[in-house]
Amino acid sequence: MTWASPWAFWLFAPLVAIVVWRLVNRGKQTPSIQFSSVALLREAGQTMRSRLTFLPFILKIIGLALVIVALARPQRADTKVKRNIEGIDILISLDISDSMLIEDMKPKNRLEASKQTIRSFVKGRVSDRIGLVVFSGESYTRVPLTLDYPLLLNNLGAVQTSRNIKMGTAIGLALANAVSRLKDSTAKSRIVIFLTDGENNSGTIDPITALEIAKGFGIKIYSIGMGRDGQAQLPVYIDNGQGGKIKRYRPIHSKINEELLERLASETGGKYYRAISSHALENVFRDIDQLEKTKIEVNQYTKYAELYPLYLKWGLFLLLLSAFLGRTVLRRGP
Repeated sequence: MTWASPWAFWLFAPLVAIVVWRLVNRGKQTPSIQFSSVALLREAGQTMRSRLTFLPFILKIIGLALVIVALARPQRADTKVKRNIEGIDILISLDISDSMLIEDMKPKNRLEASKQTIRSFVKGRVSDRIGLVVFSGESYTRVPLTLDYPLLLNNLGAVQTSRNIKMGTAIGLALANAVSRLKDSTAKSRIVIFLTDGENNSGTIDPITALEIAKGFGIKIYSIGMGRDGQAQLPVYIDNGQGGKIKRYRPIHSKINEELLERLASETGGKYYRAISSHALENVFRDIDQLEKTKIEVNQYTKYAELYPLYLKWGLFLLLLSAFLGRTVLRRGP
């Protein structure tokens, strides 16, 4: 309950003052007659009428109190909140070539660092549809655009470098696959987050062709170059002859085509990042999270129902009843 005119409660001050003054001066206001003895009157006792002589005054005070409450205008507020949420469609394209196993990022390697950071990013979104495309020499959709984040995270956790698809790094094919998943989207903002640690050396679609397709559909690309350039050690596992595996390392040259990744981002209105550590990768996704915010509009409507008529009606009724009783059956004077 709310009050439209709470200033009216100040009227209780004079009302309380009247009650106190009446109680203090009750003896002075009662007329008296002197008798030599009141024993006979005491034996007669009080009648019901004499015992209720105070009732008109009580009814008047209660009636005035209810009128004051009515003047304060009690109201019942019915508030409705309408949320308009404009989500973003996000397609994450993740490189799963063997070079993503290079152990220059925590907690284990480039791939695990990517998965961990993507997991945190997904958990921070509200109402965006997110999908996952993985690629090496070929590309396939692991999870289409969905709001089922647990399903997406379970599939992300199962992602590994795969021997079941062609070796290499097919940047053009992976980008074209991601764009094809977004082209029919009706979301006002559609973005691709593209993570790779290599150069385009495979696939049937040229990266520039895929870029033109993305531009044609108004899809924004945030490209991320993973790891350091130069010589690195790639872990390999060989059979020890006893059913176990022995971890070995072989040298590999890691090189990112930054010029291409910068072009993919700049020509679509996105941004290119270089992440050479897990901490830097976390900062990249934090930045993207700030740049691509879900639009939430909150409209609040409040409808007030006036409750004062009920208080006013009972207040006036008690005042009229007080006046009637004071002038008829409970009249104290002749």
